[in-house]
Order: sequence, then structure tokens, then C-alpha cells
Amino acid sequence: MESYVSLPELAGEEYVLTRATAQRFFEEEVAPHYAEWEKRGYVDRELWKKAGSQGLLCTMIPEEYGGIGGNFLHAMIVVEELARSECALPGFFTHSDIIVPYIARLGTDAQKKQWLPGCVSGEVITSIAITEPGAGSDMKGVHLRARKDGDDWILNGQKTFITNGWLADLIIVVANTSPDSGSKSKSLFLVDTKTKGFERGRLLEKVGQKAQDTAELFFDDVRVPGDAMLGEEGMGLKYLMQELPVERLLVGVWAQAVAETVFERTSDYVYERKAFGQSVGDFQSTKFTLADIRTELEVGRSFLNDCASRVVQGKLTSEVASMAKIWLSEMQGRVIDRSLQLFGGYGYMWEYPVARAFADARAQRIYGGTNEIMKEIISRGIQQRNAK
Repeated sequence: MESYVSLPELAGEEYVLTRATAQRFFEEEVAPHYAEWEKRGYVDRELWKKAGSQGLLCTMIPEEYGGIGGNFLHAMIVVEELARSECALPGFFTHSDIIVPYIARLGTDAQKKQWLPGCVSGEVITSIAITEPGAGSDMKGVHLRARKDGDDWILNGQKTFITNGWLADLIIVVANTSPDSGSKSKSLFLVDTKTKGFERGRLLEKVGQKAQDTAELFFDDVRVPGDAMLGEEGMGLKYLMQELPVERLLVGVWAQAVAETVFERTSDYVYERKAFGQSVGDFQSTKFTLADIRTELEVGRSFLNDCASRVVQGKLTSEVASMAKIWLSEMQGRVIDRSLQLFGGYGYMWEYPVARAFADARAQRIYGGTNEIMKEIISRGIQQRNAK
């Protein structure tokens, strides 16, 4: 499917090739096996390696570490094509475009050489462990403790709702490295999941995104060397805040592409389905619903592409990224809900993609920071400007 409003840059040969490669890969390697993975709760590790061999993982990583040296637009294309395959595997872009860039930006030469090539090839699967049973959007509430012991650090605590947690080989762990709860109390650590004391808990059963593994993680006297710290001590919250705008925009990319795909399926269906001697699409109420949806999609695509351009230019602010996450994820929910209604009883059957999309979409308004927190960020910016 074509984007509703294409960025001029995306007509370039390298972007067209990336889109074609991604589309073919997800159609051939993901879609045929997706129902099986949904029942099991995670995908085959071999899928990660296949994606890596096609250059579809970590597209923004430099060539010296095995990447294609792309930019945000390459990442955006891969996310869009995954969404359009109607298979909810956000763990792919969580790994590629959220977690691995921390290592690329903050890692030492030794850390980058050790981990980045495997991340690009799919041999190393990553996750980032922030959320705890008592701490979600409020990252200052993180309790997992990292205690200094000679040159090492010893980690104790629990994490939950961790994307890729079941399969991860490497985890970026957010931990307390000082007793207070201030802005400089958190640090980031690279933890190899083979380290003694690390254990995975349950593979969590979710409402949607069922093929995406999400797990509990436990750290019981997990000893890591001093050089496992990512970046500087006490700078964890600052690092997280720097990366979150792109993460939130990627949630918006996924939302827009899913909404566009659901609309395409729905518009096809209503003109095939007959009721009272005519197609469902010929009823005025259906026409008006489709018109409303198409309008929202055009608005969403224009806003999303503007935000993508800002990322490439280094101008995306936390406020605007928060606006994008709110508007696009809420729009996604509206579009899917209205589309499901047009499918009637079939729309409520799991075998229909619109039903899976309905369940998968609900998490969009929660992860990456709840939409309520996004409103706090936006309103804080308004207050600061008015205070000047």
C-alpha cells in the first residue's frame, strides 16, 4: 500500500529498495507463521537472524558495525511494512530503533564492538528493563538497586512487562545507583542474560500483541563488571528522556500504518458485503463513516511525516513527539473501532485481522508513557512558555 502523503525523500532508490525488501520479508517469513506464534507467545529466534540477514534490523547503525548506516526514514519504512503485514511484532522496532541506539550513542568502543554486530545480525536480541510492579510511566519510582562492590556492581530487584524479555540475550537495565530518588539517582547497565542470578519469570499473557514476548525479569545478586555501565553514573534518567521522543514517534508510525491498513481492508469489505439487496458500502451511514476515517488518516499522515522530517533535521521536541503519540494512537483506536463495526459479527472473530488489530492497538495508549503523561509533558511546555 502507498503512504497517503509521501515524503519526497521516500522516492529515493535506497528507500524504495528498503520498503520492497521489508514488504517481501514480512509477507513471506512472518505472516504464514503468525497464528502459530500468537498461540505460543513468542516468535522463532531464527526469524531474528533472517531479518538481520536482509538488513531489516538496526537500520540506523553505522556500516562499521554491520548496519546499513541509514536514518530514521529507513526505520520508519520497516515499521510501516511490518504493520501492513497485519502482524504485531513491535519487539522488532523496540530492539532496532529504541534499544540498540542507546548502545550506539552511549557505548564505549569496546561495548559497541562487543554487542552491535550481533544486534544487527539478529544473533543478539535486546530488551530494555524500566518498568517494575510499582513503577511505570514514573521512572523516578524505579526501585531495582545497583550496589557498588569493588569494581563491580551487584543488581537486585524485579522488572515487569518487558518487551523481548523472554528471548533477550542483552538487557539494558535501569537501576538505582544512589540512595536518593532525585534526577541523578538512576544509571543504565548492560546485562548479559547468561549472568548468574538473572532469571526470567512468567511469559505474560496479554490482551493483544500475543506473538510479542513480554516477560517478568528477576535480578538476585547479579554481579556485573564496572565496564557494564552504559554511559555515566547517575545520568540514566537524562539518557532515557533524550531517546523517548523518537520512541514515542515510532508508536505513532505504527498507529498510522495499522490504521491505514485496517481502512483499506474495511473499504474493500463493505463493497463486497451485501445487505438488504445492496452493498454495505452503498448505505449513507457507511459512506460517511469511511469519509470520516479517510480524513483522519490524511491528517495523521501529514502530521506524522512532518514529525519524521523533524527527526531527520534533529528538531523533534519532546512536546511534539508527545502530541504525535497521543493523536495518532487515539486516532488508531477510533479508526479500528469504527471499522470493526462495519464488519459486523465477523469483525469480532479472531480470524479476521480487524479483530486482532482491535486488541493489539489498545497497548499503544499505554506503553512509551501513557497518553495521560503525554498531556502532562505538553501542558508543562505551555506553562513554561507562559511563565516567561
